[in-house]
Amino acid sequence: MEYRLLQGIDQNKDQSYFLCQLSQEQLQHVIFPIGHLHKQEVRKIASEQGLATADRKDSQGICFVGKVDLPEFLKQKLLPQPGNIIEIPACLPIYEEYVSLHRKFLKSSSGYEKLCAGFRYSPQDGKVAGNHKGAHYYTIGQRKGLNIGGKAEPLFVIATDTTRKNLYVGMGHEHPGLNRWGLFIPEKDIHWIRHDRMLKIGEKRKMLVRVRYRQPLQQATLIRNPEGMYIIFDKRQRGITPGQFAAWYDGKELIGSGAIQ
Repeated sequence: MEYRLLQGIDQNKDQSYFLCQLSQEQLQHVIFPIGHLHKQEVRKIASEQGLATADRKDSQGICFVGKVDLPEFLKQKLLPQPGNIIEIPACLPIYEEYVSLHRKFLKSSSGYEKLCAGFRYSPQDGKVAGNHKGAHYYTIGQRKGLNIGGKAEPLFVIATDTTRKNLYVGMGHEHPGLNRWGLFIPEKDIHWIRHDRMLKIGEKRKMLVRVRYRQPLQQATLIRNPEGMYIIFDKRQRGITPGQFAAWYDGKELIGSGAIQ
């Protein structure tokens, strides 16, 4: 028997993404008693039962550490490591090459390895736009906390280099460094909930994928090679972040997941 992990009925509260690393052994001991209900239905039941949480506001941020937001929590736990904020222009040659790689993939399904590798920056690629107190305090796609003004459009984090203490940013929502077609998951980091649905080495399959909580499921092509899983999206995805999980679905069922390199 294979146990299945399905999305909750309430798409705004679906927790399947956070459960993407569960195993078959764990699932056989788990019950999700309200997965078929919407949040308002749960509140109604709680109110009828006289529960104190019936009208309590939804929790925000990191619920297990109290009323503190993520940046402040990180500053309490990690020492500052000041460095430069480097603005990367949207006209780098690597971006033009990236577009060519995508065209190549659409024509011949080749070149996807580089398409999924992400971008690598050096200080010489841009100009110093400011300073930060720690690149480890930021995440890809973040806008708040940069404290740099005077720009035609907002700046967004497009890469972090905690080793050299550099934070790379790009201007505008459409900056090419913020939007990618592909990602890669090393073989050792691939996790299957449904082992009977595993892709074989060399196999390619269309599936639905998300790379963050509450993100609508995105159409993508999964290609499994000996070195790992390559995921190429039909549309560019914003803020793909190394270290976070990509989870793939067949309809409403979560099939597997893995940590993005």
